[in-house]
Amino acid sequence: MNASSPRADDLAKRLTAFMNEHVYPAEAVFERQLKEASDHWSELPITTELKAKAKTAKLWNLWLPKAHFAEGLTNLEYAPLCEIMGRSPIGPETFNCSAPDTGNMETLILYGSEEQKQRWLPPLMEGEIRSCFAMTEPDVASSDATNIRTEITRDGDTYVINGRKWWTTGAPDKRCKIAIMMGRTEPDAPSHKQQSMILVPMDTPGVTVIRPLTVFGYDDAPHGHAEVSFVNVRVPASNILVGEGRGFEIAQGRLGPGRIHHCMRTIGLAERALETLCRRALTRKAFGKPLADQGVTRHWIAESRMEIDQARLLTLHAARMIDEFGTKAARAEIAMIKVVAPNMAQKVVDRAIQICGAGGLSQDFHLAYAYARARSIRILDGPDEVHRETIAKMELRKHATGGVDAGSNV
Repeated sequence: MNASSPRADDLAKRLTAFMNEHVYPAEAVFERQLKEASDHWSELPITTELKAKAKTAKLWNLWLPKAHFAEGLTNLEYAPLCEIMGRSPIGPETFNCSAPDTGNMETLILYGSEEQKQRWLPPLMEGEIRSCFAMTEPDVASSDATNIRTEITRDGDTYVINGRKWWTTGAPDKRCKIAIMMGRTEPDAPSHKQQSMILVPMDTPGVTVIRPLTVFGYDDAPHGHAEVSFVNVRVPASNILVGEGRGFEIAQGRLGPGRIHHCMRTIGLAERALETLCRRALTRKAFGKPLADQGVTRHWIAESRMEIDQARLLTLHAARMIDEFGTKAARAEIAMIKVVAPNMAQKVVDRAIQICGAGGLSQDFHLAYAYARARSIRILDGPDEVHRETIAKMELRKHATGGVDAGSNV
């Protein structure tokens, strides 16, 4: 499979050089500035500095889809770049390519009115503001989005919103100015027509960030995740995206490419973990010989190499399917990568932690945080079980013809 183009190859080389020169050395600076910051939820100086350098290097907004921008990339071209950025937890934001902003910007491009685009896209694309996506709710099983109970009620020229969300990534961030929120506009409609998406400025009266949430103790500041309440929040009726009852349609359009991004970033995380495993194995001795000479270590390295490459190829295949046939046609492939990539990364990181011993659990390595991120992605954008169900249903549908398999003895 050829994922390359001359432009994408050039961007990959330049991006790798930028990561080596600027991003990896900045990780320790980021951690130090975060600990010293009086305001935990505002952009750090090192982030501002990195973003300015990325703009100067013309490595900004690499996520732009070719379908909508002449200078954009296909999903297949962008995927390897996403992997490179995903090697560092501070990589994607440096290039204005981090979630949930990329998904929100693409949602505005695909489904926003001209007025909505003009107001929100320029500051998001310039990195002047950030955004959040409010879908998951604490009181229902949100893996089934038909359960969502936040109410969006039409009142003349406005909508009134009441509900409570959590795991709203980006909401604690002082730069977060706009939320795309999913809620119920038509409770009596068929289940997949009840939900809508609406734009809610975060400074609207009645919007309250209740608390930040942690992932295995990590708060992911300064962007973070939050529980947010909406109490009699009133926004103009023009803030609805596309129209009432289109929430599921928008979600599928948004989450397809977004899952490609998540999976490729996760593959980058796993690749870096394998590098750490190998370097540690070559430099540490136990029981009279290097860890790299222990049979179990070599097996872990071999398994990790095979699993990473398998996940990458499957993700690139899904990206090609989206490019050629659209998100709906690539539904099975997208579901497969969403299961395969984070499970693979979790295993690879776990092996690296084991080789690094107690150090792998500490702040001296990137692995503990990498494990937390890999584990969270198995729930983010839908848990493994939901995606496995989708894959199985689509596979069974291929064979539900009532005939007998030609290779069967039954």
